[in-house]
Amino acid sequence: MAKYDMSDSTFWRDLTTKVVLVLGTVAVIVWLMPRDPDYHFRFETGKPWMNRQLFAPYEFSILKSEEAMKKERDSIINNFQPYYTYHESIEEKNVSQFLIEHKDGIPGLPLTYNKVVTDKLHEIYQRGVMVIGDNERSRGSDKLLRVIKGKNVETMSIDTVFTTKNAYKLFFADDLTEDMRASLTRCNLDNYIEPNLTYDREKSEQELNDMLSLVTTASGVVFQGQRIIERGEIVNEKTARVLKSLEAEMNRRNSSSSDMAKWLLAGQTAFVAIIVVLFTFYLQLFRKEFFEKSRSIAMLYFLIIIYPLLVFLVSKHGPFTVYALPFAMAPVFVRVFMDSRTAFMTILTIVLLCSPFVTFQYEFIIIQIVTGIVAIYSLRELSKRSQMFNTAIWVTLASVAIYYTLQYLQSNDQAKMMDQITYRDFLVSGFLLLFAYPLMLLVEKAFGFTSAVTLFELSNSNHPLMRRLSEVAPGTYQHSVMVGNLAAEIANRVGADSLLVRTGALYHDIGKLENPVFFTENQNTVNPHEKMTRQESAQILISHVTEGLRQAEKYNLPKEIKDFIRTHHGAGLTKFFYISYKNEHPDEEVDKAIFSYPGPNPFTLEQAILMMSDAVEAASRSLNEYTEESIVNLTNRIIDSLVNDGFFKDCPITFRDIAVAKQTLIGRLKSIYHTRISYPEMKKDES
Repeated sequence: MAKYDMSDSTFWRDLTTKVVLVLGTVAVIVWLMPRDPDYHFRFETGKPWMNRQLFAPYEFSILKSEEAMKKERDSIINNFQPYYTYHESIEEKNVSQFLIEHKDGIPGLPLTYNKVVTDKLHEIYQRGVMVIGDNERSRGSDKLLRVIKGKNVETMSIDTVFTTKNAYKLFFADDLTEDMRASLTRCNLDNYIEPNLTYDREKSEQELNDMLSLVTTASGVVFQGQRIIERGEIVNEKTARVLKSLEAEMNRRNSSSSDMAKWLLAGQTAFVAIIVVLFTFYLQLFRKEFFEKSRSIAMLYFLIIIYPLLVFLVSKHGPFTVYALPFAMAPVFVRVFMDSRTAFMTILTIVLLCSPFVTFQYEFIIIQIVTGIVAIYSLRELSKRSQMFNTAIWVTLASVAIYYTLQYLQSNDQAKMMDQITYRDFLVSGFLLLFAYPLMLLVEKAFGFTSAVTLFELSNSNHPLMRRLSEVAPGTYQHSVMVGNLAAEIANRVGADSLLVRTGALYHDIGKLENPVFFTENQNTVNPHEKMTRQESAQILISHVTEGLRQAEKYNLPKEIKDFIRTHHGAGLTKFFYISYKNEHPDEEVDKAIFSYPGPNPFTLEQAILMMSDAVEAASRSLNEYTEESIVNLTNRIIDSLVNDGFFKDCPITFRDIAVAKQTLIGRLKSIYHTRISYPEMKKDES
């Protein structure tokens, strides 16, 4: 384990950055969490109770359902008898007016017919005349209303009450001659019909409100200590009402406590902090190489923050459920840029942090963890677009299958299960997962990663820089290809990233494009170094590193490739020119800086593999005879020299890795140069 210098300002700066990052992540997620202080049981009618056995903590009333309350209120309203006031003076006024206006009788009718008319008016007013539309205020099957006559109240049927139109028809209800009908029509009897029943709004509404207020919200009582439900028991309609009633009672009791919101905030903060800190400890203990890289930390905590934010937005405003969100995209990114174990820990952390936002946490956690594992398994290496399509299909099928399985465990009603499955949301999630491929480029640029897709694109021989290298410096190009093949085979055997080291090998010598003829692999017969001093020659060789970095910047190569260019010679010497100058000037104090590469030395396993492959392959070209012995001696001598000179002190390479590298290089060089055993020559006397 690396030891930290606590007096180093860099250590404290990095520590402060990580602490701020963790605290900021916790603060953002807690801020997004729902602040509803009400207590809610997690259950669904028709499914098993997934919590422990529940007993009533205190006595409480069983509340009626909203549907039952509405039905009871509607029944009272429909059967309510409205109040009407009876006005006796209306009859007296209209009868008197008729007698005055027809004191000589109705024209065309005998005087005695006045008595018939007054009797009809009396009958009409005794039964009551109502304004058209008032009869709509009386509801119910019996259509009853209450009539206030002085200090008495009588109940009457709406069918016995007249409207002004129906009352007028009463005069013609008897068998009348045609002449009598004409005479009655001409005297305008409807002028003497006036409503004498008026709706008493104030009294009616007061009475109705009093009756509605008597409707109780409770339909029973649960006593303290009474068992409510067992674990695994199916929640039916009655039990659901009891649970909701207990929720309401608990919230009523807790509403008087001003500390409830504080405790809720404290609980959410503790929950989020524990999850985030545990994830941070995982990185610090088991993935230190990621923990110490700011880009890795930034991407991981960005994913941890963005998903709770998306869940918050979808739960508040989205047309879909949280199952439409592509949670599997997070482990895909982490798997491609880091490793499988970190990808699993990331999706586990994200799902746990998002679970408080959803209602059915058990189903949510199981489904998202399963889909995350499937995404990790199905995308071990991303090199083709079709792989992402396959991953999206497998993730969608897995999400539907695990959801259906959970429903099957909780219900035997298959028709109900099929109705409940949200295929639409799972399909949306699978479709959105396809966007992981184009989004990968954005993640690369934002956090400075290099994906396998980018490496495949760079290793293409049609890349502009590769094509230019093959045309301008063909010897260097062939050398780079050979080094890439050697390094990739070593990487495969020691568990390193073969694609990365192969791509790095292709570009490690692109600085030779500037002066290709100064490098032996590109020379024919002329050696320009013969006309130069040793210092000048050394500087030209050294400049291919800085020139390579300039070309890498020009073509926007990733940082990982630049690191191969920077470290493939480390901080070593241009030994040929240094030793030559030293031999030519034995009494002179030589400045090694003139003959030294700028470095640094390799700091990753892949960079160390490239350095060994590059040095051995280049040296193998100078062998006079390609025998097994010469190749073995050359390989051992060069790699042992690199180890003894301390080039690998800063990288995580083991003695086993070095031994495997030697064996691989020897085997490959023997195959390349077709070494074979030396046949004995026949002696002269025997011939």
